Amino acid sequence: MANDGTGGGPTIECKENGPYVVKGLGELTGPTGEPIAAKPVMALCRCGASKNKPFCDGSHAKNGFSGKRLSDGSKDSRDTYAGKAITIHDNRALCAHAGVCTDRLAAVWRMDQEPWIDPDGASVEAIIEVIQACPSGALSYSIGGEEATTPDRGPAITVSRDGPYHVTGGIALADAVQGAVASRERYTLCRCGASKNKPFCDGSHWQADFKDPAD
Repeated sequence: MANDGTGGGPTIECKENGPYVVKGLGELTGPTGEPIAAKPVMALCRCGASKNKPFCDGSHAKNGFSGKRLSDGSKDSRDTYAGKAITIHDNRALCAHAGVCTDRLAAVWRMDQEPWIDPDGASVEAIIEVIQACPSGALSYSIGGEEATTPDRGPAITVSRDGPYHVTGGIALADAVQGAVASRERYTLCRCGASKNKPFCDGSHWQADFKDPAD
């Protein structure tokens, strides 16, 4: 069951200019789906420099990492695209640029076109499947004027390949400003150190050419 922050479930704390301190998590997964042993309390790197990724090795104290949010939050709002059978909501401020929508359903999420989202470009079922796969929670949808609820999943963190932490299951996030329309069930946390919307990923790992150690 998703954690609303009051039920004593797993929590994530953003240490000032330091790592994410994760408590009570049972499922930590690597980029290829491999399980990573989770401890009752563990520190996950968010400066991008740890030699022991995904765990913190203290590199943030040496490289001058700042956990300060640089974006002003002015773009933290939703655009709504109404179709005949489904309405798509999109919050660009939350997007981690994982490419799930544009790669899987280019007829709906149309690069370099305006409006860039066409809710009539595919079946309702296909659109819902893509929205539910969006790791950042930037996408949501309504049908018949009623906004859909997010899937109820167990709490988990997945370390994406050369990208952010994918958090699911409503893990409570302390010391972070989450927009009024932001998903609490799923979100992406920066681990390259370059996001301007810390602690959330804004896709800066692409520009920073962030890489995990070679397998």
